[in-house]
Amino acid sequence: MLTQARKMFYRARGHYAGNLNGEPFRLDPYHSKFWRKASAGDWEPETFAVLDQHLSPDRDYLDIGAWIGPTVLYGARKARHVWCFEPDPTAFRHLAWNLDLNDIRNVSAFGVALSDRFGVARMASVRGERGDSTSSLLHDGAHGTDALTIAWDQFATATDLSGISLVKMDIEGAEFAVLPTLADWLRDQKPALYLSLHAPLLDESKRSEPVEALLATLSFYSNMHDEAGRPISAQDLLGPSALTQYRSVLFTE
Repeated sequence: MLTQARKMFYRARGHYAGNLNGEPFRLDPYHSKFWRKASAGDWEPETFAVLDQHLSPDRDYLDIGAWIGPTVLYGARKARHVWCFEPDPTAFRHLAWNLDLNDIRNVSAFGVALSDRFGVARMASVRGERGDSTSSLLHDGAHGTDALTIAWDQFATATDLSGISLVKMDIEGAEFAVLPTLADWLRDQKPALYLSLHAPLLDESKRSEPVEALLATLSFYSNMHDEAGRPISAQDLLGPSALTQYRSVLFTE
């Protein structure tokens, strides 16, 4: 009952007063449970460490898979400009709300999915809840929704992306199809890449091949580090145990 009363209070007030890695924000009241966890420092401290390390006021940030905006909001305080993509319409609505609550003006947010072509694709979440953090183009359940897709080249040719110092990609398994379309640009620009790998969402009998192919695509990066900042190799991500885990990898020159 206390939890319900808190939710009602936050919604009546119009925001949840929280913080992200020590930075104060007004946050949408419909995700107060998540914001409370993040404000306590219990949500991906390693991700905030990467943002701190690779963002600066004179460089830009690209966030692919923004969800409701925790990394976008924080990145907007650290970077010159943020470009972000979130195709789930429910999540995007809350992302836009959070940007407005904080009067953030240096973010260009797009409610579309990066893909290998312009079109429309079906997407749904693993848990079956619209707008949750597991929405993916890999899933097309009845509870899902249609998402507009654009090709990376369509976006990159129309936008000055030369100032990007960090790319974060967390798109729930779609990285195996989407990231190779960025490969030429990544090889040319060499921004740091913070990639979430979702091997467990792939067919169990065929997991190693797409992971190995993706890592080969990114072999022009000199360094790979795991969530704890420890150096790792491609083989560390291809073992039977590693392929059953969700991993985040930082690629740098």
